[in-house]
Amino acid sequence: MAESRAAQYEWVPYMGAREPLAAVEDRFIAGPTAELPVRIYRPDVGGALPALVAFHGGCWIVGNIDLVDRPFRALAAATGCVVVAVNYQKAPEHPFPVPLDDCHAGFRWTVEHATELGINPARVGVVGDSAGGNLAAAVCLKARDDGRPVPAVQVLIYPAVDWSLDTPSAHECADGYGLTTLDMAWSWRQYAPEASTRDDPLVSPLRAPSLVGLPPAVVVTAGFDVLRDEGIAYAERLRADGVPVAHHHYPGTIHGFWWMRAAVDECEEMLNDVAVALRRIVDLAEADPDVTTSTEC
Repeated sequence: MAESRAAQYEWVPYMGAREPLAAVEDRFIAGPTAELPVRIYRPDVGGALPALVAFHGGCWIVGNIDLVDRPFRALAAATGCVVVAVNYQKAPEHPFPVPLDDCHAGFRWTVEHATELGINPARVGVVGDSAGGNLAAAVCLKARDDGRPVPAVQVLIYPAVDWSLDTPSAHECADGYGLTTLDMAWSWRQYAPEASTRDDPLVSPLRAPSLVGLPPAVVVTAGFDVLRDEGIAYAERLRADGVPVAHHHYPGTIHGFWWMRAAVDECEEMLNDVAVALRRIVDLAEADPDVTTSTEC
């Protein structure tokens, strides 16, 4: 496990330069079972900005806010959102529901401290890639079902949303494209070691009986990715249940391309597409909060 965690730093040379921002601040916040490090990226010092509470990828097992500093800086710069990165506790030492509870606590803390942070409390969303996308989707489900404030938007970048890995892409892209199906299956077992929990919608959001009432979504999928088809299916399920969706698909990319800004042109394209989609969603919500028109990009 230590070897896998150390190996993640091999991504850094592909991430590009650190984007300059108005302010970057490290804090600790109270989580349900531990103090959690958070890093706050502010692209501008003026006004109450929208925010994205961010959960990094890494199969629920590896990674931290230092590793993903550059992708999160790039996200803040591209979107104009304050990005609040949460360093949730990792499996297998801390399996489900600990990472999810940490992420939910990070979202609630951001809303509760919005004025102090210079954030618009009505415009706090969540974002995550891969396992982080799973956590972002699950935070939205948890908030909806608990009757608590729901994120204003969910940005799901090649999310893991079903444990079964029984899709065409899980077979077609099983090996040779970075993340393998065997890797992903092993990761699911670390995160949800009890087989009886894997059908829980908070573990596998695609298995939720209904997605009605969830926030507008931006969903990103990659063409050569084990998780491609489940991400597409989740976007389709959201749309079918009346949730506004902007789905951006990048056919020539692999899983993890957000962390490859210096090597993959589509990374910059994706960041710009997400920024445009977020502006459209905010405009849509301000015009009519009950509208459910979908956006396909």
